[in-house]
Amino acid sequence: MQLRLGDIVDSLGGQLHGDRSLAIDGLAPLESAGPGQLSFLSNPKYQSQLAASRAGCVIVSPAMRDAALARGAAIVADDPYLYFARLTQLWKSRRPSAAAPAVHPSAVVDPEAVVDPTARIGPLCVVERGARIGAGTVLKSSVNVGEDCVIGDRCILHPGVVIGADGFGFAPREGEWEKIEQLGAVRIGNDVEIGANTCIDRGALADTVIEDGVKLDNLIQVGHNVRIGRHTAIAGCAGIAGSANIGAYCTVGGSAGIVGHLTIADHVHISAFTLVMRSILKPGHYTGVFPIDENSAWEKNAASLKQLHSLRDRVRALEKK
Repeated sequence: MQLRLGDIVDSLGGQLHGDRSLAIDGLAPLESAGPGQLSFLSNPKYQSQLAASRAGCVIVSPAMRDAALARGAAIVADDPYLYFARLTQLWKSRRPSAAAPAVHPSAVVDPEAVVDPTARIGPLCVVERGARIGAGTVLKSSVNVGEDCVIGDRCILHPGVVIGADGFGFAPREGEWEKIEQLGAVRIGNDVEIGANTCIDRGALADTVIEDGVKLDNLIQVGHNVRIGRHTAIAGCAGIAGSANIGAYCTVGGSAGIVGHLTIADHVHISAFTLVMRSILKPGHYTGVFPIDENSAWEKNAASLKQLHSLRDRVRALEKK
C-alpha cells in the first residue's frame, strides 16, 4: 500500500514542503525510517534524530520547519503528534481488509441481547441476555459482555475484556463471607476504548458508569459502582476500588491505585504508581511515589521516614519552649 504526500495533505491539511507525487509506503520512527517512509517529530529534545533521519518526509511543528527542510521534505503542522495520529487513522482506512461477518460464527449472542447491525462481534465473544451493543462498536476476540450491560456507539473492546463481572461484595459472618448479589449493570458511553484483559465490574445496586470518550489501557481493574468521567484516560495495571468517582479529562498513570468511595475532580493528573487514599477536589498533577535509589540509600531513607512522627513531636515540643 502507498499514499502520495499530496493525497495526505489534501486529506489532513498541513503545509507540504516537497514533492506532492512522492509515494509513501509506510510510517516509522525517526531513527529507523527509510526513504519511502513518513515520520514525525513532536518533542524538540529529539531534534538530533531529525538531522540524521533517512525518512522520505517528516511531520514537524512550525518551530522545527527550517531544521526539517535542511534534510528534505516536510509537512508542517501546528500539532505534529495529533497530525500523526490522524495519519495513522487515514492509513488504516485505506488499507485493504478482508470482509468479515458482523457476528463471528464462534461468538455466542443471547437472543435477548440487542446488537446494532453495524457492530462487529469477534471470535469467541459472549454477549449475555439483555446486553446492548451500539452502532459501529467492535468487540474483538474473547470479549464478554454481561447481562443487561450497555455499550454505546463506536466503542472498541480489545481481546479478553470483561464487562459486567460481579463486583467484589461480601458481608462478614462469623469469620466467613456471605455473598452480596450484584444487581446493577455497567453502562458505557460512546467512543470508549478498552484495552486487553481489562475488567469492569457491574454495580451492586446502581450501575458502574464509564462516560463518553474514556480510554482505558490493558489490565485495568474497575470496581463496582465506579464512575469515570468523559475523556479520562487511564494507563495499564491501574486499580480503582468500588464507588470511586473520577472526574472528566483526568489522566491516571500506570499501576496507580485509587481507594474506594473517593472523589477526584475534573482535570486531575495522577502519576504512575501513585496510591490515592483521599479525595482530590482541586485540579492539578499529583504524585505519591518514593523515588528509586541505590538499595542501601533507600533503606536508610525508609528508616528515617519511620521516625518522622516522633521527630515532628520533638520539633513541636521545641517550638513551645
